[in-house]
Amino acid sequence: MRPRDRVIQSLESAFREAFSAAQERDDRAEMARLELDFQRDQIQLEVLLDVRDLLSSPSQEERGSSLLEKAQVLRQLTRLR
Repeated sequence: MRPRDRVIQSLESAFREAFSAAQERDDRAEMARLELDFQRDQIQLEVLLDVRDLLSSPSQEERGSSLLEKAQVLRQLTRLR
């Protein structure tokens, strides 16, 4: 499993490359779209990494819990209030 920092760094690297290309073309609309997309993707990625961490490394009190129990904990965390 790739470390959290490496995953986020890969996303940022891809963004910077695309943003630089748009900047060289002076394509302001593309730069604005890339910035918005990057922010959205970063939030989604961080949520997915949090879910991965929740499911892969249980806390001391959750050791031995089944995947179903972990899914229920995840459901409680994501339930709209």
